[in-house]
Amino acid sequence: MAPTAAQRFAEISTPHPPTDAKILMRRAVVLGGSMAGLMAARVLSDHADEVVIIERDDTDVTAGPRPGVPQGSQVHALLPAGQVQLDRWWPDFTERAVAAGAPDEGRTDAKIFINDELRVTTEPPPEKPILITTRPFLEAQVRLRVLENPKVRMVYGRADGLLFADGPDGGVVGARYVPAGDGEPVELQADLVVDAMGRASSLNDWLEQRGWPRAPMQRMPIKLNYASALFQRDPAVSDTWIAISQTTPAKDRIARIGGVSSVEGDRWIVLVAGYDDDRPSREADDFAERCRKYFPQMFGDIAERGTMIGNVITYHQADSRRRDFDQLDRLPTGILAAGDAVASFNPVYGQGMTSATLHASCLSEWLRTGPDVATEPARGYFERVRVVVDAAWQVSTFADLGLPHITSGQPRGYKVIKWVSEVVLKASMTDDKTSQRLNRVTTMLDHPNALASPGLLLRALRLKWFGGAKASA
Repeated sequence: MAPTAAQRFAEISTPHPPTDAKILMRRAVVLGGSMAGLMAARVLSDHADEVVIIERDDTDVTAGPRPGVPQGSQVHALLPAGQVQLDRWWPDFTERAVAAGAPDEGRTDAKIFINDELRVTTEPPPEKPILITTRPFLEAQVRLRVLENPKVRMVYGRADGLLFADGPDGGVVGARYVPAGDGEPVELQADLVVDAMGRASSLNDWLEQRGWPRAPMQRMPIKLNYASALFQRDPAVSDTWIAISQTTPAKDRIARIGGVSSVEGDRWIVLVAGYDDDRPSREADDFAERCRKYFPQMFGDIAERGTMIGNVITYHQADSRRRDFDQLDRLPTGILAAGDAVASFNPVYGQGMTSATLHASCLSEWLRTGPDVATEPARGYFERVRVVVDAAWQVSTFADLGLPHITSGQPRGYKVIKWVSEVVLKASMTDDKTSQRLNRVTTMLDHPNALASPGLLLRALRLKWFGGAKASA
């Protein structure tokens, strides 16, 4: 019997390092040195004599947001599943990140508000410090670890195309890039090329130009607008460690989400977000007003009384999107895609960096089957990635289907599923068991099918119908 999606997801997200890696290729080339590219390079170093990362931004690893990541100054969350994967590939990753400055709060008192109601459930204490950092800090830690490997090197320039073998069915045999400073194009022969160029990936165009089919793309027009600002942490202003506030869409409610996170440098990073015509501006006064008017008290306290570091930074994302390479009937050898080049989601759910780490796990699983990368397209890889993409897409896009400006795309049975989801969400506000099960799904530790348990639904219904602070065991 074929494994279920939940079983495949559990295999992919294992915390156990692989022990059966074999060298399969001479050189692998990774296009893009962001999280997805770095994680792919780490896995490829177990299977290639040499890994070359082509990165556009010639930026020191400890510098701030890179020009190629316009949302780098915004709030980014590494979900627990992502931290598990980082510790899988570098067993001391968390400890070294804390030593480098990541906060080690030792706290479990994150405050979660849904429609102004505070979740009062408790979570078991974490086994390790929870990595809550800015994206530049975390990415710098990953890049440092990747480049410690003598097999991996990074060159700076703009990816400019793929190299193909002769003939209509010629596979990918390398990549071309223009070095930083607009020098002469450089061609790199490779046994395998990984596209980690993000949402704006040119892979579909490059394939089509060579006569290969484009991967079908799905889009959901989320029209997300968000703004972030950094503040110096000050216990006289607030004792907040982490706070998340979400207002779900309804006839009498406008969907919004906000977050406060304690990050490295003894700072808070504060996010406020809206959809469609609800647009936070770059004005500090508007930011503070939104924090006070639409979010819990600590948001307003920090924005009004805290010391802002720098300016308010805004960002807009028009849609969530996915490219389903697994559906192609023709796929060239020597190429695969990872991270946002495959799928990018509504960023307020924090799935991006964690998905990138899980795509690396998919790559490891596929390469450990011993494929001949010169003759075998990466279908096994894309089939595994589909499991991860489906899980993240199901969680984020189902929530976004309730936005009033999204008028199509609802699946069959949507109203029933939505009602059930609302019952479970409501129960999670007061019931430890329901809350912990839901949290494991939203943090990508478990597949969404974990919420389809009849026992969980009955537990949530007992709370809805009979009330009480906790459901009976």
